[in-house]
Amino acid sequence: MTPNEIIMAPLELWLAPLGTAFPLIGVAPGAGWAKVGTNGSRNYGEGVTVSHRQTIEQARPEGMTVPVKVSRTSEDLMIRCTLWDVSLEQYAAALNKAAITTVAAGAGTAGTKAVGLAMGREVATYALLARGLSAYLEGTNSQYEVNRVYQSGNIEPVFAKGRPSGLALEFTALGDIAAADAAQFGRLIHQHQASL
Repeated sequence: MTPNEIIMAPLELWLAPLGTAFPLIGVAPGAGWAKVGTNGSRNYGEGVTVSHRQTIEQARPEGMTVPVKVSRTSEDLMIRCTLWDVSLEQYAAALNKAAITTVAAGAGTAGTKAVGLAMGREVATYALLARGLSAYLEGTNSQYEVNRVYQSGNIEPVFAKGRPSGLALEFTALGDIAAADAAQFGRLIHQHQASL
């Protein structure tokens, strides 16, 4: 029997406008969902990292040396990858949804695409889908459905001989104040049975 709980495959990332419905677990992402990377995970260097960070405060009474109570004072969810795709469509998404200007070729002039390099004051937000393999049923999916993220990574592509240039993407989740406490960032689901 295959130990499905040991996952040895990458996640694939998609972005969509806020409020876009997440696809059902066994259905390909549809309208509104744009793959991160022209070729998805085939453009990611070193996989995708999902980071759950937290800050814990301990209460330690003056007359004791050990903590007696703890409280979580903050938590963060971040999804990171290095994208080996510096096409302007991907670069623009990393630069706060920058607009791409396309100029068609003309007599004696080359066709060009251009993007501005300043990101501006407002921070673009997206819905994020990260899909991979299920830990329960071989050949089926799991997916992180993150309600709101922004691209918080510092874009520092290195252009060097013999190495792929990459965009260090970091999608940081924002809480949804209308959601139940456990679902403020979204949810992680795994398929565990085939559909009937």
